[in-house]
Amino acid sequence: MDYFLQQLINGVSLGAIYGLIAIGYTMVYGIIGMINFAHGEIYMIGAFVALITFLALGTLGITWVPLALLVMLAASMLFTAVYGWTVERIAYRPLRNSPKLAPLISAIGISIFLQNYVQILQGARSKPLQPILPGNLTMMDGAVSVSYVRLATIVITVLLMYGFTQLITRTSLGRAQRACEQDKKMAALLGVDVDRVISLTFVMGAALAAVAGMMVLLIYGVIDFYIGFLAGVKAFTAAVLGGIGSLPGAMLGGVVIGLIEAFWSGYMGSEWKDVATFTILVLVLIFRPTGLLGRPEIEKV
Repeated sequence: MDYFLQQLINGVSLGAIYGLIAIGYTMVYGIIGMINFAHGEIYMIGAFVALITFLALGTLGITWVPLALLVMLAASMLFTAVYGWTVERIAYRPLRNSPKLAPLISAIGISIFLQNYVQILQGARSKPLQPILPGNLTMMDGAVSVSYVRLATIVITVLLMYGFTQLITRTSLGRAQRACEQDKKMAALLGVDVDRVISLTFVMGAALAAVAGMMVLLIYGVIDFYIGFLAGVKAFTAAVLGGIGSLPGAMLGGVVIGLIEAFWSGYMGSEWKDVATFTILVLVLIFRPTGLLGRPEIEKV
């Protein structure tokens, strides 16, 4: 039972990271019907910006951990927001009315470019980071422990999901996003700046990916230029598993994949955890093609 609870906590914290990345995929797909395959690299850049910011703060003599974490988070979200906006302007806006294969290829090209761009700037070697938040919260007489970083990841994810839900449901931007999701042409006729809404959607998704990148850096203490590829694929899988276009579905899919990986690694070995994840995805798509929380797409005529 103790081991089960330990793996449950590990799976939820890992799933929270996948869910934060998956939200970016599902938001972009919900509004423009396209998959941003450069989103994993945005997450990777967020992790690198957080690391560089921490090293810069250390050089300046700023060692108070709460302040350092806040500055790291702000810098990471700001830089990735700029990258997200740039990807939309370069890879998507010029091709918005083209056949869907064109922006897909463009996004893959941007993904490869960003990987090599970071590799050239930062080198191919892994970048380590010493623990910033050491210590664990122990439970059940020490049999189960949760690192403060993993606990912070879960809490931050819950807060972000609550804030994000309020933004989508209660603000003018959220109403504009939902209007564009339903019918971009009609939204434009009603005065919605569709280009602005789409750009802000990319910016918001990139900022959430930056949070995930920083959490991964703090939890595992090592990153490299290639971490965005596999995380991006799994986050995309989470978005599809939960129901592409559904924000709660993206988070649910992320948590499900995180739990599958944690329990499979804990009880069966880590060699086949990715196979287990994608097998579950295939089964879900066979028996429920819309995903766990997705809705059938209604074709407008």
